[in-house]
Amino acid sequence: GNQEAGEMGLAAVPGRQAAFRQDLSAAVQYARAVGCPRIHLMAGRVPLGADRATVADEMETTFIENLRYAADLLAQEDMIGLVEPINNRITDPRYFLNTPHQAAAILEKVGRPNLKVQLDLFHCQIMDGNLSRNLETYFPLIGHIQIAQVPGRHEPDSPGELNFPYIFELLESLGYSGYVGCEYAPKGDTLEGLGWLRSYWESRGSQHGGTSKAAE
Repeated sequence: GNQEAGEMGLAAVPGRQAAFRQDLSAAVQYARAVGCPRIHLMAGRVPLGADRATVADEMETTFIENLRYAADLLAQEDMIGLVEPINNRITDPRYFLNTPHQAAAILEKVGRPNLKVQLDLFHCQIMDGNLSRNLETYFPLIGHIQIAQVPGRHEPDSPGELNFPYIFELLESLGYSGYVGCEYAPKGDTLEGLGWLRSYWESRGSQHGGTSKAAE
């Protein structure tokens, strides 16, 4: 979509199917070039001036149609499509996809195995909390995890509501082997802000763990 025009994805926006397909084709080319096997298929926003409840069915129908198209295209590239619930209480009041429950229900209707949930724990905590049970319940659908402390959206060891050492251990116990994206705004210097990661790996008995020498 056109961010300058206030768009935040197109996958669930009625009447923009052609633009969605064009942008998806470009995204696949980029992903292929950099060797990235996952693409975030952004749902988009409820149209300005529209009532969410009034347009919800039409937007879901559009979303399902576009996700099926995307899944079939991505399957040819051996890629996975991701949908991310974004909270509408703080971050974006008009974003269409807001909770993991909504995402799971839509993916069930779409019925494609190469579509997964991009679960950002920042958004999930704001909308529903209950992170342990949500991670356990939706684990088979999770294709990517993102993290940030709540409510400041800074480093995991910054003051806030979430106990990330516990969450990381839970993900390990569930068998999560994918990446954990640091979807946060560093409070200061980026490399200094990665101190939480060095401390975590040291607590797990690893000198450097997943951090690079450059970061060290």
